[in-house]
Amino acid sequence: MLLKGGSVNPLPCAPQRPRAAAAQPRAACRAVGRPQAPLLGARKQLLSSPCFAKEQSPLLRSGQQHARGDALVAHAAEVGQRPTIPAGDSWANHPPPPTTPSEQVLDLWQQADAVCFDVDRTVTTDASVGLLAKFMGIEHEAQTLMEQANRGEINLTKAFEERLANLNFSPADIDRFLEQHPPATRLVPGVQELIAALKARGVEVFLISGGFREMALPIASHLQIPAKNVFCNTMSWQLDDNGEPIRLQGLDMTRAAESHFKSRAIERIRRKYPYNNIIMVGDGFSDLEAMQGSPDGADAFICFGGVMERPAVASQADWFIRSYDELMKSLKRYKVTMVGSGAWACTAVRMVGQSTAEASQQPGSMFDKNVTMWVHEDKNSERNLIQYINENHENYIYLPGIDLGENVIADNDLIRACKDADLLIFCAPHQFMHGICKQLAAARVIKRDAKAISLTKGMRVRAEGPQMISQMITRVLGIDCSVLMGANIAGDIAREELSEAVIAYANRESGLLWQQLFQRPYFAINLLADVPGAEMCGTLKNIVAVGAGMGDGLGCGSNSKASILRQGLSEMRKFCKFISPTVRDDTFFESCGVADLIASSYGGRNRKVAEEWARRRNEGDEVVTFETLERDMLSGQKLQGVLTSDEVQEILHARGWELEFPLFTTINRIIHGEVPVNMLLRYREACKMPGSKKKRQASPA
Repeated sequence: MLLKGGSVNPLPCAPQRPRAAAAQPRAACRAVGRPQAPLLGARKQLLSSPCFAKEQSPLLRSGQQHARGDALVAHAAEVGQRPTIPAGDSWANHPPPPTTPSEQVLDLWQQADAVCFDVDRTVTTDASVGLLAKFMGIEHEAQTLMEQANRGEINLTKAFEERLANLNFSPADIDRFLEQHPPATRLVPGVQELIAALKARGVEVFLISGGFREMALPIASHLQIPAKNVFCNTMSWQLDDNGEPIRLQGLDMTRAAESHFKSRAIERIRRKYPYNNIIMVGDGFSDLEAMQGSPDGADAFICFGGVMERPAVASQADWFIRSYDELMKSLKRYKVTMVGSGAWACTAVRMVGQSTAEASQQPGSMFDKNVTMWVHEDKNSERNLIQYINENHENYIYLPGIDLGENVIADNDLIRACKDADLLIFCAPHQFMHGICKQLAAARVIKRDAKAISLTKGMRVRAEGPQMISQMITRVLGIDCSVLMGANIAGDIAREELSEAVIAYANRESGLLWQQLFQRPYFAINLLADVPGAEMCGTLKNIVAVGAGMGDGLGCGSNSKASILRQGLSEMRKFCKFISPTVRDDTFFESCGVADLIASSYGGRNRKVAEEWARRRNEGDEVVTFETLERDMLSGQKLQGVLTSDEVQEILHARGWELEFPLFTTINRIIHGEVPVNMLLRYREACKMPGSKKKRQASPA
């Protein structure tokens, strides 16, 4: 036997392959290819460890083996599920199968990049060619040949050749057969749902069968598996004078199932795709051989016994199941945590909570139903905000009157909230993000395969240049980070008004996952392969929104505001290109670009506060500050535009770009009292004017 040492392998020509060890990180594998030699070395080390040897040891007394095997059969009888056991095979003759997966095998299943299914008695409740033989009236002869092949008594290719010689059918016979036996009527219960759940997780699904491609393709089509993912034998046809097939003449020997056919198919898959973990699911020796037959074969073999139980095969499997419900329940489910609890964070977590609650109603849900939200609680608050949110499902400070959902759980402990999270959503003020990341990194609670997305708009200025929040998260926490940016006025979205955003990604698989989590009927998500462009747009538009608010405070008309927005968009594009030349032009026409600029310049908090500040300054109030207005007008929310203006201006000054960005420069000079607020309307002149000697106003933090 493969892993348990003492039993005889019925496939003596197959090289021994150790049972799968702990899964390697998929991201690392994709970056550098499949780490074949180190992975095999790790398995050998694992197999030699005392704990593994004890867990998998075959040195059980024969009486114990038989007793456990009898108990297994008795249990199957009790629940009314007695799949067929081939003649000559018996549970009494083999060690009991592993009905509970080891931690390593479960890890491989949950991190699988691809899952390969046998077809006959694994995906379908029958053997396709056997059913066809019955349809043609030669069922007994075909069944005898296949049983011999499944027991390893005759060569698989020889079995097919003999079966084909007996069948002797035409294309019309196959058409009639498929019409009478459509794929939907032949599927094993639960397999279609399992395959759909795997595909939804980005796991590639293959069909690898010793049967015929002509019979497997309709099954694949019904399960939405592409034809390129089907590996089978191919029939050879006699053609008429017009090149049309008229009569079966045998097996296409150029594509015939050779020895270790399934392991060879998996080798081909590995050569074509950088998969780390590949699982084989089947019921027969040829499926077991997919793991045994080559060092580059499957990483684990799951034996399916829901239709046909083969004790000789099941006893050598990594995991033996009788129902696909077992695999469905064991699929990885992502735990989601929101870091932040402001208006936009609460709006976003509400959408996420709706998605996870809906998904949890499906057996193959990708997400845990509950979503944790870290809340930085004000110690001076009269009420316990954490308790209030968890009891009333509402953040009365930042998003009053909006139900967040019963599955949103508030937690004031950052480390506890993020521990074991698979998906981390960051939506805290950007000036606090570096401290948050440092705290999480020091605690070492972030999973190495976790994914992050930033909804935070801002940047960190360093001597070597600006660092966007997504870059900070990736660098400090060592995880992939996408961004969600767009015209996102929190109150409008919380009221489920039509809105949209983009998710920009470095890894498309991550982008698709985040899209499933955030997209709602009222909130459309577009995917964009431009993280720096989307994130800088979301950051820079806050400066323009401050300028638009100043114009409103001065009582400017539509023409002036339109001029400010047009120049602002132009400078946003120029700054992005200066900092990151790879930024795409079409990014500025997405929701993160012009749409976010318009929304923020008409309805955002930066515009609102800047309007009041400009109005008072224009009326002669020299005392009013942005810090005071932030406290009085924003109910604890932070004003990002003024701080972002200072950060961008620091970069412009350091690189001598101030005159290249006249609107950005003028807005910053107005903020700090270096030029009068009405010079906004003369920004091309104001950026060149000598500054006053006034002390620069501190940005609200």
